[in-house]
Amino acid sequence: MGSTATRTRPESTAPAPTEEPRPVGRRDTDGMAVASFVLGLLGLLVLNLFLGPIAIVLASVALWRGTARRGRALLGLGLGVADLVVLAALVATDDTVSWGLAG
Repeated sequence: MGSTATRTRPESTAPAPTEEPRPVGRRDTDGMAVASFVLGLLGLLVLNLFLGPIAIVLASVALWRGTARRGRALLGLGLGVADLVVLAALVATDDTVSWGLAG
């Protein structure tokens, strides 16, 4: 009769990864602060009805979560508010929700 040999798999000798997990929360809030600044700035030119509130929300969330780019988030918040003020001023001038610089 034959002998039954048990086969064993060789253990993996690869070292375990030693990478530390990236700080997802901090990086995401920094991105939100930058995005609020960019959207607020862009909202002064076009689509301020949509981009202004989005900039305000992103800046508020970034500040609430403790972003490292606090100044940029505050600028985004201010620009988002300025978007809505510009929209209100132009709507009051034209008596319409749509406006344009061409007249």
